[in-house]
Amino acid sequence: MARLIVLLRGVNLGSRNRVPMPALRGLLTEAGFDGVGTYVQSGNVVLSTTKTPVQVSKAVERAIAEAFGLDIAVVVRTRSELAKVVDRNPLGKIADDPKRYQVSFLGTKPNRTVLRKLEAAAVPPEQFVASGREIYAWHPAGVARSKLWALLAGRDLGVTATARNWTTVTKLLELADE
Repeated sequence: MARLIVLLRGVNLGSRNRVPMPALRGLLTEAGFDGVGTYVQSGNVVLSTTKTPVQVSKAVERAIAEAFGLDIAVVVRTRSELAKVVDRNPLGKIADDPKRYQVSFLGTKPNRTVLRKLEAAAVPPEQFVASGREIYAWHPAGVARSKLWALLAGRDLGVTATARNWTTVTKLLELADE
């Protein structure tokens, strides 16, 4: 069985897309996944399965739609893929606040047009690095007024994306190792 990290996009933000984590754990356990655990309330799940990441993504999206009536996009990474994300850490030498250092996990690799949009939106001292299906972004002044963050968090990338701060990324890797 493989350990997978399941990231739900846009849940429990204010009153929108409410998905209680205890109910989600129960739902995924009933759906046949093993060792289901969650981290904080923002839709971070670690589980074990013999299914592929694509199969898990579709199964979780379907289960959430049926149980909660919500259309939630899901991005899945294997434990090994997440470890590579943490090892890569291209902005680790400058990103000194893990709450302002984000990794956007994408459903597919972004195309050049998307990368050009991100380059135009990044205002120094903000920085980002695209690496495969992840975009690392350092927002030293926070995300509140960041055009880069607005693009990364929005739906204009043309690809499913969900972001987690560095603290969450590293904690999910720890949980995958338990």
